[in-house]
Amino acid sequence: MQIRVFWEADIKAFIAALLTPSSLHRENRGRQPWVHELRNKSKTELLSQLKDLKAELSLLRVAKVTGGAPNKLSKIKVVRLSIAQVLTVISQKQKAALREAYKNKKFLPLDLRPKKTRAIRRRLTKHQQSLKTEREKKKEMYFPMRKYAIKV
Repeated sequence: MQIRVFWEADIKAFIAALLTPSSLHRENRGRQPWVHELRNKSKTELLSQLKDLKAELSLLRVAKVTGGAPNKLSKIKVVRLSIAQVLTVISQKQKAALREAYKNKKFLPLDLRPKKTRAIRRRLTKHQQSLKTEREKKKEMYFPMRKYAIKV
């Protein structure tokens, strides 16, 4: 009989590797596009991939109605996720392009401005807070802060 000794840390690392989200659902999903691969593609490639995925989804839905194989039914979730990923990458690219276009402009579109809270958005800017009226400026000019020195 052979006895093997494992360290507790090794066992924990092994279990953690088994239970990572990517290892749990990457095997049974088939070939799904990784998001970092999608980001390197052009908009036309993304749109063509989206079209293919939507066509595949419609075929899978037909198979579902006609009582298709269980593996096709489980693939619906995968294809929907892929479609969502492609759409997300497309919208992120559009937003990044808009940000670049409006980089040095005076006004930003509302969806590119920082959201913050409603109260903060309505607050005066630092510049507006520091402005003084003509009357206030004259008063400060004619009655400046008095300077005192004590002779010792």
